[in-house]
Order: sequence, then C-alpha cells, then structure tokens
Amino acid sequence: MIKTLIMEDERTNPLIVLMHGDRQVSTQSLARAVGAKRIAPCEPKVAERHTGYRVGGTSPFGTRRDMPVYCETGISALARIYINGGKRGYIVALATADALGLLSPTLVSMTA
Repeated sequence: MIKTLIMEDERTNPLIVLMHGDRQVSTQSLARAVGAKRIAPCEPKVAERHTGYRVGGTSPFGTRRDMPVYCETGISALARIYINGGKRGYIVALATADALGLLSPTLVSMTA
C-alpha cells in the first residue's frame, strides 16, 4: 500500500510524495534531496486545492495542477503497488514499473 502525500516547500510550492503506507516521511531528508530549506505537509484544504481530490482520497494521477513527484526509493523495488485511485476507499493495483513510467518521479531515500 502506497500513500500519496501533498507537501510544500518554504515558498509554498507543492509537491507529491509517495511513501510506503506503514512508514513516515523524513521531511528533513526530503528537503535536502530537493534543495529546499523546509518541507511540510499541506493543510487539507490547500492539498485539495492543489490536487482536486479530497484528503484521504488523493491520487498522484490526474491532479488539478502539475507538481513534481518524489517517491521513496524502496518502492521502485516492488513488483506491484496499491495506491489511491481518486476517492476514499478506491484502491488501484498496478505494476510499479507502469506507475513510475506514468509519474516520472524522482527517487529519494526519505524514510524517517
């Protein structure tokens, strides 16, 4: 299970973060990797404005605006992922290679 998180840097530029569902994001590691001073989760209403999805149903596919995507490196080693499909409780299974091909994420080691 992969969770989709919407975060922003110190200039409020949004970004999509893909992380294992049972792990936490080290925002400090992520900030270093992207060259930002600070990364923090968006407030729910702000995340909804950026993506067009309600929090709890956020998908990295088909967001309202284009945002850079950062993916925990360990995810790329998985054969298949389960990820939110755009509404709460709607989970999509797909080959990891297909998801990474569509999203073109930057792979980052950011597990806390």
